[in-house]
Amino acid sequence: MSDRASVSGAVSQQTDTMLDALAQWVRIPSLSSSPEHTADVTRSARWLMSQLREAGFPVVEEWQAVGRPAVYACWPASDPRAPTVLVYSHHDVNAVIDDEWHETAPFAGVLREGLLYGRGASDAKGQVMCHLWALKAHLAATGRSAPAVTMKFLIEGEEEIGSTHLGDLLARHGEVLRTDLVMVSDSMMWSLDVPAVCTGVRGSVSAALTLRAARRDVHNGAVSGAAGNPLTELCRLIGSLHDETGRVTVPGFYDQVTDPSPHDRAQLAAIPLDESAWTERTGTFSVQGEAGFGILERVWLRPAAEVTSLLGGHPQLPGLGVIPATATAGLVFRLVPDQQADDIARGVQEWVAERIDPGFTYDLDLPASRSDPYSTPSDHPAFTALEQAISRTSGAAVVHMRNGGAAPAAQLARALEAPVLFFGTGLLEDRWHSGDERVDVQALVQGAEALAHWLSALPAAMA
Repeated sequence: MSDRASVSGAVSQQTDTMLDALAQWVRIPSLSSSPEHTADVTRSARWLMSQLREAGFPVVEEWQAVGRPAVYACWPASDPRAPTVLVYSHHDVNAVIDDEWHETAPFAGVLREGLLYGRGASDAKGQVMCHLWALKAHLAATGRSAPAVTMKFLIEGEEEIGSTHLGDLLARHGEVLRTDLVMVSDSMMWSLDVPAVCTGVRGSVSAALTLRAARRDVHNGAVSGAAGNPLTELCRLIGSLHDETGRVTVPGFYDQVTDPSPHDRAQLAAIPLDESAWTERTGTFSVQGEAGFGILERVWLRPAAEVTSLLGGHPQLPGLGVIPATATAGLVFRLVPDQQADDIARGVQEWVAERIDPGFTYDLDLPASRSDPYSTPSDHPAFTALEQAISRTSGAAVVHMRNGGAAPAAQLARALEAPVLFFGTGLLEDRWHSGDERVDVQALVQGAEALAHWLSALPAAMA
């Protein structure tokens, strides 16, 4: 096992180099949702490929997925009996709204007061770089010419648009991707001073519901009071999505949901949290949600439904004076263990069909890019080794947390027949999918040290 001081020194020696590299990568606007940036997504993939080759990976490949390539890399361990780890993450980034960026331009890649700003700095280019940083430190601290475990990377370019072709990649390259375990690094840590290991993620089902009330927009004064209004009907429908206690009204939504166990609640109680700290860290004004449950229970252990967009009418033309023909809402359903994404999608279809007024037609789009929830087997030796590595880095006991967002962990586990672990360097303060996204340098440093220790310890742990 590598010495703590040696690992810390190796990570420190790489700090300037790795931060410069991350800033370069952030400056590539790899927006998978924008067709005009398709070439930038390819440029991002090839930039990462050059970094992997420079680090020493003997196998680095570009895997095409309809113009948004994934990157695959492999570095075999010198011992053929060593376990194999596949790191999954993504190099594409979420869309930007320029007016929401005040600290820097979205793709400036600026380092200021220990924070590196730019879209993708935390979600998830910083997390990918943390793994590369850790691998370099692991080699330097141990004097190895190859890692203690066989390292594989699968860094896709479509995560921010639903990992549309991930299933195809897994099916096409399943043999090459064969592994003993998967580590997903598209997740968050709790805080810099409270070491935590993530034990699972919620699943996700997205939907877009469009209502139509007329063949075309209709003059307000001509029909007001006698014509259907899709915005009014959509608001009524959305208003019925939750009951008075905050529970979701979709049929069967809670059929497979159980209340948090005493063990679950004890784990959450070990995490320091109060309402004012939560709202401060998240930038929200209040705590809302299902009655009878605490904040962390609501975001980690209970399912949820959210309205993500509401579109209709012509706000840019307030004097137009029409009742719009159509209105659309975006919805996201977050799922917890034992819920199945396909079951929830069917429930949403039933909910819309039974509640919508027959005077409207509708289209409900439920994309196939949905994810089931996933929980890491807590008794897996690699999980124990990760707990110990994080504790060794921080010098403190590790608490257990979950992530409220989604990742294709269940899909990876099924396709590769391997358990999934989670390791993230994101923080609540990092402003994912918002303006002024940033990553805390200390989070990357701590993460690189913990991962370097984990790589050294893993062969013995899984022997």
